[in-house]
Amino acid sequence: MKNWLSPRSTAGIALIAVALIALPFVAGMGGQAWIRIVNFAILYIFLALGLNIVVGFAGLLDLGYIAFYAVGAYTWALLASPHFGLHWPVWAILPIGALVACLFGVLLGSPTLKLRGDYLAIVTLGFGEIVRIFMNNLNAPINITNGPQGITLIDPVSIAGLKFAGSTPFLGLTLTGAHKYYFLLVALAILVVVINLRLQHSRIGRAWQAIREDEVAAKAVGINTRNIKLLAFAMGASFGGIAGGVFAAMQGFVSPESFSLIESIMVLAMVVLGGMGHIPGVILGAILLSVLPEVLRYSVTPVQMALFGKTLVDPESLRMLIFGLALVLVMRFKPNGLWPAPESRRPAEATR
Repeated sequence: MKNWLSPRSTAGIALIAVALIALPFVAGMGGQAWIRIVNFAILYIFLALGLNIVVGFAGLLDLGYIAFYAVGAYTWALLASPHFGLHWPVWAILPIGALVACLFGVLLGSPTLKLRGDYLAIVTLGFGEIVRIFMNNLNAPINITNGPQGITLIDPVSIAGLKFAGSTPFLGLTLTGAHKYYFLLVALAILVVVINLRLQHSRIGRAWQAIREDEVAAKAVGINTRNIKLLAFAMGASFGGIAGGVFAAMQGFVSPESFSLIESIMVLAMVVLGGMGHIPGVILGAILLSVLPEVLRYSVTPVQMALFGKTLVDPESLRMLIFGLALVLVMRFKPNGLWPAPESRRPAEATR
């Protein structure tokens, strides 16, 4: 407790708080699009931290994690839109979305408890695609998801009469919808990080790590590997459900196209790139892989124009080429991630 309340720690917390408050206004100098990019980076932090429970803590390879994101998004869309004529409040929908996603996590985990490695990856990949296809086809004979057309006119978040859509004057400033969602997302992100830290250092977290290192040995010392694995799937899925609900509210529209396999691969890359099982590393990976592609998107064309006077390579193709090359280089020279957990560093790295 003394270390936590030391002057250095207090100054560090105050500096971080000031930076978080100022970030949306600094990003807004480049336009509202950059605030939205920051907001989506925080959403990806939610997803990466949720997947980190399954992949990083418990060592279970999951390629269908985006399905829980879809479940949370569609839960919000169905309960807060004219589609069914329901307009429930945020304090009811977010817990329901987390609970429904948690249930889907258990449904995924139950039949895969004896699978490992590539087999588990294939099954979870199939689960993610099944959910997306279901969302795409549940418009007949009863129209539940509106099929490929998606659900529109979704209600924004509203807390105590404050709607997060539109602009609101505050202390001489004009807070846009993107600003308000940013502060909501930061508050939720802090809560998610605290929960993850508590889980990591709890008995459950240590049980997950024991299963990751050696499942046979974990079972031999009395750990109920079945229940612990199911809990990992359920806890990880719940964070995806919360992220999906906020995503639906921010966008005002959801469709199956937003939950493709490439999204699951991207979230998994965030966990692996940052450092599996290390919460600060996962956060770093999520920020880099969500913001860097957008920076490249906006900088590729101007650089080509400055160097050659014309666009030689399609910006989207060049952006993905640079992005992929960066990933390959990182995994070649930092195989444990950019910020790995201390115990996962190689002996040669630890002595440097």
